[in-house]
Amino acid sequence: MTKGIIIGLIGGFYYVETADAVYECKARGNFRKKGIKPLVGDKVEISVNKSGYCSIDEVCERKNSLIRPPLANIDTLIIVASTCDPKPNTFIIDKMTAAAVVKGIEPVIVFSKSDLSSPKDLINIYEKAGIRAIEFSSVDGRGSDDILELLPNKVTALTGNSGVGKSTLINTLFPQMQIDTGDISKKLGRGRHTTRTVDLYKLDSGYIADTPGFSTVDIERYEIIEKEKLPNAFPEFEEYIGLCRFNSCSHTCEKGCAVIEAVEQGKISVSRFESYKMMYDEVKDLKKWQQKNAVS
Repeated sequence: MTKGIIIGLIGGFYYVETADAVYECKARGNFRKKGIKPLVGDKVEISVNKSGYCSIDEVCERKNSLIRPPLANIDTLIIVASTCDPKPNTFIIDKMTAAAVVKGIEPVIVFSKSDLSSPKDLINIYEKAGIRAIEFSSVDGRGSDDILELLPNKVTALTGNSGVGKSTLINTLFPQMQIDTGDISKKLGRGRHTTRTVDLYKLDSGYIADTPGFSTVDIERYEIIEKEKLPNAFPEFEEYIGLCRFNSCSHTCEKGCAVIEAVEQGKISVSRFESYKMMYDEVKDLKKWQQKNAVS
């Protein structure tokens, strides 16, 4: 058995990086019977076959995984949102930060194209929430050093709407990679999907993943968070949970809700609270089996 990490998946073939080489592998058939689907980022054990395809024999225990992007064992999720073209959508950003927090992944928001429009107001929203936010521009390089400081000894994934500049960001930080990029489609109001697969790129220490962009419609099928866990997905709620008048408080409309009082006092941003209520409405009536089917 040889140990490695899955760094790519193309046409049913997994590319596994080991200490000495990258092997093209097929997953054993019994994975499907067990309901296991290997993901990029998985640590695996493989059999090296010199006369045929190598095989993935075992997927090691994951510390976390995401459905979109389909990745495992992530330390940091960098959510890239442009300041314009396409316009930033705080609900989409909040859905992704919530999914990261619940999975034990550090969310970091990078506002790209900051040379075209200032993200100061947006940065203030997320700094108040205890989530790191960075302004970035590929034109003048602002924010590059701050992003590079996040990467050593970690598996970092980039995600965000199509056209926000994920591949451009990687190319700015690491010119030797030269990942394909595309222009914004003016007709559709979003970017062309220049990145079509999830790939891990090895750094001096750690890995960085570029992922396919998604449309606003795609976010409807993003990670579903149970309503009981949802308040904990918003870090700024933490100090107020347990202080409400009612133990069963949903933090959406009840009298004596400490979270709502914090919003009224300006301690929690209105946009974050509105995102929370929208996410709560999506899941409040879902049964366990419906939540599972919603993300399958």
